[in-house]
Amino acid sequence: MPSEQRLSISLSGVLVVFAAIATAIIGWQLRSLLLLIMISVVLACSIAPIVDWAERYHVPRWLGALLTYLSIISTLVGVVLLIGPTVLEQIQLLVRQLPLLLRKAATQTETWALALNDSRPDFTTQVFDQLDVQAIAAWAVRSTRQVALRSFTVTTDILGTLLSLVLAIFISGYMLADSKTLSANFGKLLPEPWDKKIQTQLPEIGNRIGSYIRGRLIVSATLALATGVGLSFLGLQDFAIGLGAIAGVTNLIPFLGPILGAIPALVVAIPQGGWLVLWVILFYATIQNIETYILDPLLVGSSVGVHPLYQLLAVLGGTQVLGIIGALIVPPWVAGGAVLLETLYLQPKLEAERAKNH
Repeated sequence: MPSEQRLSISLSGVLVVFAAIATAIIGWQLRSLLLLIMISVVLACSIAPIVDWAERYHVPRWLGALLTYLSIISTLVGVVLLIGPTVLEQIQLLVRQLPLLLRKAATQTETWALALNDSRPDFTTQVFDQLDVQAIAAWAVRSTRQVALRSFTVTTDILGTLLSLVLAIFISGYMLADSKTLSANFGKLLPEPWDKKIQTQLPEIGNRIGSYIRGRLIVSATLALATGVGLSFLGLQDFAIGLGAIAGVTNLIPFLGPILGAIPALVVAIPQGGWLVLWVILFYATIQNIETYILDPLLVGSSVGVHPLYQLLAVLGGTQVLGIIGALIVPPWVAGGAVLLETLYLQPKLEAERAKNH
């Protein structure tokens, strides 16, 4: 009998291992679909409160989702038509002038170094040996010539991205329209008692995922506007709107985004010298502190319930696995998963420890 039991356990373990391997292989083959579903869930959770609010006024969920998406798309199209040409023009100007700006920045930095040190450090030569600005300029020219040759590939990539976005919107709209049925069916797939436990946590999971995305978007839009206005007052009118747009996009990535957004502004400011560089540094430092200590805790941190260190690890891990899109969608999924960790493991563990101590 003991040998039969050990054989049974061994066979069941082997079956579990094979099932796990098969699931991993299938998941890898369907990774694009899984990513699409992850994006759809994030989109659905982001606008779910609006659809829920409309449902309280007897608006069907499918109609509420449709009207919400139409409103969001109309607003985005309006913003793009209003400032899109200016943003594109300024970013193109920045890219064209990048080699010259780098050279001027190196020269200006050498001037500052000479002011602090009587011996000439030949700083410009050292910088250009490291940066190889001529190679950067040559690369830019080659890249420009290759644009025409790769036009078909670029067009295909853009169309593929747009198609994926349309599919994600369609799937998320279906999720919103029939969320109760989908939630109930998902619960039926789980064994007892996990079916009821997890199903009761789905609303809170969706709330945390949606709150994270809504908070990040509001923070990024606020910082984009503040950056554009602030740089205009500081005298960088030729690039202010473009730099504001860059700051808004990079700030979608927590922790690393503000640093990435400040680099182009410094590249533009350093060649102009004077007090401008100091004012730009102070401006971005102020913006980052406002985001870190006011906006993020108010709009993101209070609703996510995840320690900033874990958020940073989620950003880094998502970037490594899925690229930039991973930095955007993995943290909200981590925030949603934290709900299950808290309610299904940490809280019962603490309650058991308290009961044992008493």
